Amino acid sequence: MALGQDFRRLWLAYATSTAGTWLALDAFPFIAVTVLHRSTTEVSVLAAAGLAVGALIAVPLGPWVEFRRKRPVLVAMDAVRFVALLTLPLGYALGGLTFGQLVAVSVVVATANIVFTAASGAYLKGLATGEDLLVANGRFESTQWTATAVGPPSGGALIGLFGPLTTVVLDSVSYLLSALAISAIRTPEPPPTARPATVRTKDVLDGWHYLLGHPRLRALFFNTTLVNGLIMATAPLLAVLLLRELGFAAWQYGLAFGVPCLGGLLGSRLSRRITARFGPERVLLVTGTLRVIWPVALAFTPRGLAGLGFVMAVEFGLILTIGVFNPVSATYRLQETETSRAARVLSAWSITAGATRAVLTLAWGALGAWLGTREAIGLAGVLMLATPVLLWRVRTTPRPPRPPRRRKAAPPPATPAAPASRPAP
Repeated sequence: MALGQDFRRLWLAYATSTAGTWLALDAFPFIAVTVLHRSTTEVSVLAAAGLAVGALIAVPLGPWVEFRRKRPVLVAMDAVRFVALLTLPLGYALGGLTFGQLVAVSVVVATANIVFTAASGAYLKGLATGEDLLVANGRFESTQWTATAVGPPSGGALIGLFGPLTTVVLDSVSYLLSALAISAIRTPEPPPTARPATVRTKDVLDGWHYLLGHPRLRALFFNTTLVNGLIMATAPLLAVLLLRELGFAAWQYGLAFGVPCLGGLLGSRLSRRITARFGPERVLLVTGTLRVIWPVALAFTPRGLAGLGFVMAVEFGLILTIGVFNPVSATYRLQETETSRAARVLSAWSITAGATRAVLTLAWGALGAWLGTREAIGLAGVLMLATPVLLWRVRTTPRPPRPPRRRKAAPPPATPAAPASRPAP
């Protein structure tokens, strides 16, 4: 099974930008805490504002992506992220870096992320189909966890040696390299979905209509949105807990979240084999359940080296199960979505995920200030324990019937007829 040179170029682009992203793990909260000395609530506002405003701006962009060729959109979004991120080290060097600038850049990057995700999913479906699609998503997932394992410890070391904006510069450059790799793809892209004379409200909301009308996708949609939103809503609180309250150094913080990502690499490598044996629905149910039993433990993180080891153990279990779940979920989502609606569905998915994450991040920032950091992290973990109920719908809901394929009239058989090596179409 060969995915081809153009897939390898797309994979290289993904690997480059992913490496930059994880090298700059939590760069914005880190800068807000250590450079601008902002409060817990302000750090949560920073994380939420970019997601919320970015999601709002991206709402009308789903049809815009659907009715255009996807490769130029991918290159443009890489260029936007490159320029936006580069303004932060420039502001820091000139002594004018502000909290408002951090928020503005986070909005631009969040919007570009949503558009890029929608376009890249639709583009990938044109490059890989069937079993190749799971292989492709497995490779992306392996790449992500490899970058995540290496990036945060390296980023912590670079920040210690060269300053807090070093990883932001490298992240910015990674998007430029990604744009160059995507530009090198040579296979002509098929024409996009025909564009209507005017884009109506119905076209803008079509992705949500499709998701909510598809029982299996609807269940997976709600489950992943809630779980990912609750996990990410506690990320700023974890940054405050580990960096401020427990006194972790930058390299320890990077190590705590970097080394466990080897579990994600292992899980993504196993996902194809496990899915072939048990089927995607059962894998989604089991790993989707296992992935939510870990986060509540982070509320009990102790101090010192014991705390570092504790966080690494909990994160390893969490990330191992996510590493299996994510490529199966991404493949299942694409296979269950009509090609003509892929960009709109993925855009709706990303916008909802971003908006949900923003709301939950604001809520948990307020809860952290009111209840305490540990208590808010623990509450998120407890709520996650109820989410696997949604995955039973993926397992038990029958697939909607597909329209029958039109068969061509069979030609008269030759005499004598040779035995067929496979069933006739």
